[in-house]
Amino acid sequence: MYDWELTAREQIRDLVARYNASGDSGRFDEVMALFWEDAEMETGGPDGPVVKRGIDEIRTIFTGAAERWRPEGRGEHRATAPHYVRHSVSTLVIDVDDEAHARGYCYFSVVMPHGLDHWGRYFDRYEARDGVWKFARRRVTAEGHVGDVPVPDER
Repeated sequence: MYDWELTAREQIRDLVARYNASGDSGRFDEVMALFWEDAEMETGGPDGPVVKRGIDEIRTIFTGAAERWRPEGRGEHRATAPHYVRHSVSTLVIDVDDEAHARGYCYFSVVMPHGLDHWGRYFDRYEARDGVWKFARRRVTAEGHVGDVPVPDER
């Protein structure tokens, strides 16, 4: 393994960690600094995948979630206790293609005031420009939430 690849891997690990640490604490400017200006982010929507392009559109993913979850918000999951969200990421796999391109995926789980809320995977494309690694594309796939767990028969 070359030194540049070790550096790339460590910078990508830091990038992934900062994404959730900054997002969970509402530091959206710091989250946006992790994406290239022409980046894309795909999330699931009620009618299928939704792709946001560019920093301004991607920011709405975070600001929209913050609005839905604030205690006085109008969302269906209105918080009744002081709100927090904590993402945990595991099994980060990084495939470095060359000195400027890499791909990766990892699992995530989200804990909220009521406990484990949902989980899934991130699928990423990373790019280095002038020696700095950022997200070029992130796809978020939700694989389940607590409402999916069947309640045991209590007979």
